Amino acid sequence: MGFREPRGTELAARDCLWRLVNTYSRACDRRDFVLLRSLYHDDALEEHGDMFTGSPDAYVAWVEKALANWQATAHYVANALFEIDGDYAEGETYKLNHHRTLDGTEEIVTGSRSLDRFARRSGEWRFLGRCVTLDWAGRRPVDRGAYDSFAASSPLGTAGAGDPSYRRLTLFGRGDTQTI
Repeated sequence: MGFREPRGTELAARDCLWRLVNTYSRACDRRDFVLLRSLYHDDALEEHGDMFTGSPDAYVAWVEKALANWQATAHYVANALFEIDGDYAEGETYKLNHHRTLDGTEEIVTGSRSLDRFARRSGEWRFLGRCVTLDWAGRRPVDRGAYDSFAASSPLGTAGAGDPSYRRLTLFGRGDTQTI
């Protein structure tokens, strides 16, 4: 299989899709549920196996409740492949996901993929559907000393509006003030 050089419109669409899947991670990890909801078309479907399947509004409510069980999360987009056909696109988004328990004693790390469908409506790309697949998972105790030795004096990231990114990166904003 070879690849052709993309046209400018295809490059622009790929950039929008790349920004969309990365903004999803930011919205979850910063607990910015207004931003998270804005990434979906109203008729989208989110699928997380037996844990959840439903509409964007129901999904955001579920995510907010689910993330309340974690002290910190970090969702990293490792790579993403997109295929575009006009105003419709599909993507396979590889992710590394880190979750630290509320009591700070344990970490769950997973490798997953989102099988994504996207639609461009009124000039904006948003999710039309996401189906999460789990490739692997691991559990380990937290090494408290690592926080002191690897990033001594660095401010700790936090879930929510108190994260240092909101003071340092003023162009990002939160929720309804966000431009993606």
